[in-house]
Amino acid sequence: MPALQFPPETLLRAQGRGLGVKLAIFDVDGVLTDGRIYIGEQGETVKAFATLDGHGIKMLAQGGIVPAVITGRDSPAVRRRLADLGVVHAAFGAHDKLAAALPLLAALGVEWADVAVMGDDWPDLPLLTRAAFACAPANAHAEVKAVAHHVTALAGGHGAAREFCDLLLMACGRYAALLDSQSRTLDGR
Repeated sequence: MPALQFPPETLLRAQGRGLGVKLAIFDVDGVLTDGRIYIGEQGETVKAFATLDGHGIKMLAQGGIVPAVITGRDSPAVRRRLADLGVVHAAFGAHDKLAAALPLLAALGVEWADVAVMGDDWPDLPLLTRAAFACAPANAHAEVKAVAHHVTALAGGHGAAREFCDLLLMACGRYAALLDSQSRTLDGR
């Protein structure tokens, strides 16, 4: 039995229509990072990402939930990280995140009842308020926390996205099998 537990009402909400969500949309700054932006002397952007979050995103994909990113900024660092994680659905420099999300949902053939969103600030509100399941990291703005169905124990860039991923996988009944598969060695032990 997994050590990780969530309240039953949270798991029920995270199931969407009862089969589990099909799409998980993440913001970047403040969700996959701690929200700080480092700009070098030549104007290059440097960001720090938590490996826990990255593994969670990979597990989402293995569990049948499509990970996607809609972010208001664009940088080579973010593009590189998403490529490393195998995230193929992303909108960069999206000042209107709803306008960026609608074609994604249409392309994937999903409705808002099949979507979970994790965001931390006002630009994420149009997505959070439409999603079947809305999640905010511990360091999110108060207005975002107020509409979230779940606020993580950890801050953005420090494992909050992993908690979101684990919760979604648990809600759809795939967490235990993924944990079991990761716990085995190559010889089956």
